[in-house]
Amino acid sequence: MTDTPTRRELLIEGFKSWLKPLAVAGLCVAALSSVFLIAPEAAAQSLSIDLGQEGSLSGRVVQMILLITILSLAPSILVMTTSFTRMIVVLSLLRSALGTQSTPPNIVLISLALFMTGYVMAPTFNAMYDTGIQPLMNEEIDEREAFNRAIVPLRGFMLAQVREEDLGLFQTLANAEPAERAEDVPLTTLLPAFMISELRRAFEIGFLLFVPFIVLDMVVASILMSMGMMMLPPVMIALPFKLIFFVLVDGWGLVAGSLIQSFGTAPLPPVTG
Repeated sequence: MTDTPTRRELLIEGFKSWLKPLAVAGLCVAALSSVFLIAPEAAAQSLSIDLGQEGSLSGRVVQMILLITILSLAPSILVMTTSFTRMIVVLSLLRSALGTQSTPPNIVLISLALFMTGYVMAPTFNAMYDTGIQPLMNEEIDEREAFNRAIVPLRGFMLAQVREEDLGLFQTLANAEPAERAEDVPLTTLLPAFMISELRRAFEIGFLLFVPFIVLDMVVASILMSMGMMMLPPVMIALPFKLIFFVLVDGWGLVAGSLIQSFGTAPLPPVTG
């Protein structure tokens, strides 16, 4: 006759089965603790920053902080000073006009807007590099002079796109006297005026994009009502017609080409060879 194990014996056997894994885990924790706590010199990594030989330490630190700040603000600078604002707003309004909700996704629209921005801004960026960045890399000028030279082409681009009404508005808000020359307009006034002008033009283009799709929605809704299908959503029925209409007229090519030409960008030269 076999003895039935008691509850106490079962608990002891279960504890013994978990004792070995717990002991192994404890040894691992102890080993890691000895590495990070008992011998911190062995785990520490040396880190050194070369601030250069010339200039004071505080001056180099300030330059490094300014560089990090500029890099962190690079996306905002891209939006404020380039054609990206107009591109992304128009593409977003086009998606809304088509009624495709989240198609194309945001990452696709942003990527397309970035590529078109690079195409529009290429002459300006090349001029900035030739006049400011390249002489700085050749140690012909200092950082301040390089900034003053590089900002001239970018200022010219923004002045060519900004509306006089918007520029005058921000000059009034800043209690500043109207500049005698366009080159004398401060960036603190030019940047917001440029962004407002870009938003205005983007909304104007968006309105023109909405009109044909609204007409198509109205036609589909009228047909459904005349057929007594009032419970059927007109948007769902009109969506495939919008898509095929947009494809047949080469909509993406028309929108991209019109956006780029709205900045007065010259076409690419023909490829020879």
